[in-house]
Amino acid sequence: MVEAKIGIIGGSGLYKMDALKDVQEVKLSTPFGDPSDALIVGQLEGATVAFLARHGRDHHLIPSQLPFRANIHAMKQLGVEYIISASAVGSLKEAAKPLDMVVPDQFIDRTKNRVSTFFGEGLVAHIAFGDPVCPNLAKVLADAVESLNLSEVNLHRGGTYVCMEGPAFSTKAESNLYRSWGATVIGMTNLPEAKLAREAEIAYATLALVTDYDCWHQDHDNVTVEMVIANLQRNAVNAQKVIQETVKRLNTNPPESVAHSALKYAILTPSDKIPHAAKEKLELLIKKYTRSQEKI
Repeated sequence: MVEAKIGIIGGSGLYKMDALKDVQEVKLSTPFGDPSDALIVGQLEGATVAFLARHGRDHHLIPSQLPFRANIHAMKQLGVEYIISASAVGSLKEAAKPLDMVVPDQFIDRTKNRVSTFFGEGLVAHIAFGDPVCPNLAKVLADAVESLNLSEVNLHRGGTYVCMEGPAFSTKAESNLYRSWGATVIGMTNLPEAKLAREAEIAYATLALVTDYDCWHQDHDNVTVEMVIANLQRNAVNAQKVIQETVKRLNTNPPESVAHSALKYAILTPSDKIPHAAKEKLELLIKKYTRSQEKI
């Protein structure tokens, strides 16, 4: 099977990477069903990367329907060690304007119907998640944004991403509540990805692309669908430039990440007590730990 150390998950508006060369579609099955779409593997800045359209290339999946576990498991099957996740978001702060980019370092979970763990069914693990984004990968990503000097983009390093259930947007009361919490942007997808990537020992960082202000803002009612779509398209163009530069930097100097050993002390169930079905289902994730236990 083809291998890729860098994975890219494209959100609303970003359904492909135009700069990818020598591309091939890779259709993978997982113990958690099929991913959102075939993964597109190709060459970018001298590195082999895997691209996945989060909602499918024809955008047919609402956030609550996304096969998060299958998506991350498929990335793991390809040997991905770093995931750059691009996501369209609304802004909860005046300073984060439409077309700006935010590289958040925190999340708040407001989802209700998501399965955000690979574990269960007799196999217990508790990952550390106080810092849900890999800081070293986030720095590479933010440095890449800064280096490009994109004329219409301001970079915000750090910040909190509120992950809501959707598909409806917030009420004004909710939007103002999130602002009172100090949150920066709001979206519908990235927290389950971040949790699952950590369990899969993949470094994860978000490139949050601001399309508009959330409904708290006095000008929100003047925002049209056409304006949002135009911003999505401009964000997609800018995001591809940023991702290309980030891949170039990762390929030259891949950073260390605490995510790469996240399960070392997280698995609480003794190897000989893990049900065979659970062990087989999560073999890809846990094998380096359970096999070492079995040799003791």
